[in-house]
Amino acid sequence: MGSIGATPRLAGASRLLPGLEQARSYQPAWLRWDLLAGVTVAAYLVPQCMAYGVLAGLDPVVGLWAALPSLALYALFGSSPQLSVGPESTVAIMTAIALAPLAAGDPGRYAGLAAALAVLVGVLSVIGWALRLGFLADLFSAPILVGYMAGIAVVMVVGQLGKVTGVPVSGHSVREELTSFFSNLDQVEWGVLLLSVVTLTFLLVVAWRWPRLPGPLLAVLLAIALTAIFDLEARGVTVVGALPAGLPGPEVPPLGDYLGLLIPAAGVLLVGYTDNALTGRAFAVRRGNAIDADQEFLALGAANLGAGLLQGFPVSSSGSRTAIGEAAGSRTQLHSLVTVVCVVAVLLFLGSALESFPMAALGAIVIYAATRLVDVGEFVRLARFRRSELVLALATLTAVLVLGVLKGILVAVAVSAAEMLRRIARPHDAVQGRVPGVPGLHDVDDYPAATVTRGLLVYRYDAPLFFANARDFKQRALAAAGERGAQLRWFVLNVEAVIELDITALDAVEEVRAELSGRGVVFALARVKQDVLALLSAYGIADRIGADRLFPTLPAAEDAYRAWEGSAPDH
Repeated sequence: MGSIGATPRLAGASRLLPGLEQARSYQPAWLRWDLLAGVTVAAYLVPQCMAYGVLAGLDPVVGLWAALPSLALYALFGSSPQLSVGPESTVAIMTAIALAPLAAGDPGRYAGLAAALAVLVGVLSVIGWALRLGFLADLFSAPILVGYMAGIAVVMVVGQLGKVTGVPVSGHSVREELTSFFSNLDQVEWGVLLLSVVTLTFLLVVAWRWPRLPGPLLAVLLAIALTAIFDLEARGVTVVGALPAGLPGPEVPPLGDYLGLLIPAAGVLLVGYTDNALTGRAFAVRRGNAIDADQEFLALGAANLGAGLLQGFPVSSSGSRTAIGEAAGSRTQLHSLVTVVCVVAVLLFLGSALESFPMAALGAIVIYAATRLVDVGEFVRLARFRRSELVLALATLTAVLVLGVLKGILVAVAVSAAEMLRRIARPHDAVQGRVPGVPGLHDVDDYPAATVTRGLLVYRYDAPLFFANARDFKQRALAAAGERGAQLRWFVLNVEAVIELDITALDAVEEVRAELSGRGVVFALARVKQDVLALLSAYGIADRIGADRLFPTLPAAEDAYRAWEGSAPDH
């Protein structure tokens, strides 16, 4: 938003580039917090992004290359002051899964495909912004997210088994990798395994006892020290090796790669954008502000375009880095720019210090990150709330493991949609009556003392009416009318819960009206909203019912019936 007195051009730029608004309204008191948060996030980001580079099937330094433009561009285009954007475990592993079959074992080809995938994700994301597709952030329910994160954690751990044990592992699925791992288990390298266990134990203890310390950075220093002290490289422990000096130059990936990557890019975008929007929304709630779901498409698009042009791979948001930045006191996206400066310093001056960093320790950092994705408490909460919610979470977890990340997510969304349709297709309904001492009309099944007016049936169907429940509505409405027998004179359909109607549902309403009218029963509607009335009029049923039988409230319908019948409620 532009500040008071801003020119229209500046106000428009602020809407397009929220980072400008943050800069214009920046308060000097925030500077120390943003500096501290930026350095703290960098301490976590450097080893983490190197690990994610490996997770994506690339050299560790590529993770740092991808981080630079994504952090800087999100700071300019993003709507969240807290969100840390860059390499992220889920998107990294989706990249590896998508590209491994296409690269045919050629590292150069693989790197080009990764950059092309990032560019294509960026282009699709900008298109999503132009089409205002921010509503996609609402596709994933809480059970899907819980199961999905747990499934990703398992995929991450299985993917690191070879690095942390020295066992040769091959395959492109969890099942294939596990089969390969156990088949070659006799080839375990005990030194590699010991270093991995020490690193992982160190990370877990630091997170438990000293959660504010930069555990991954300290783990990097510990692993490098152990490698030097015990000469682990000479004992067969694989290290990162020499990192390319300097910064990567911009490079446009070959255009021929894009068409074959379209479907993987759409899957990466769906997951990456949802993660971006949900993480940003979660942290915005803590600060009492809000994010722009459509603007997040543009911000994610810019971040991925930058990552692809600097020879990186697709990026998204990092919940762990965002949490670390907030805990350190971040106020604005200036903290991300401070992180960029720190990463540049590593690439220009400190790369040699990381050459002896063992790959086993990188694998342990990835496994540590995986442990933080599994929320056992959420599974327990879902089980206590409703068994179907737990089943959905477990189904998502299973689908991710059996079918792969992208197909698993799509299956989970389909299952979630089917469950929603099942509930809407067979919703609650109610016959409503008066309850002594309680204003209004209520479900007679909820109140044993409820009474109904003789000859009047007020019936409520608690769902939008559409093709999936039209037949159910007709059957239950007529059944409720049938239970009243010959004494029924008026049938009032309470449509307060009906916020949508399609033509199949209107056919069912007309069939109910026609059948009841044939029995001599007056058919009326109550709580009719204007948008529903417009649909009723367009269909023609409003004229058949009659304007004098369309009531804005239930008491109005009751009064009309009493005037018509000339009788009082039966107490």
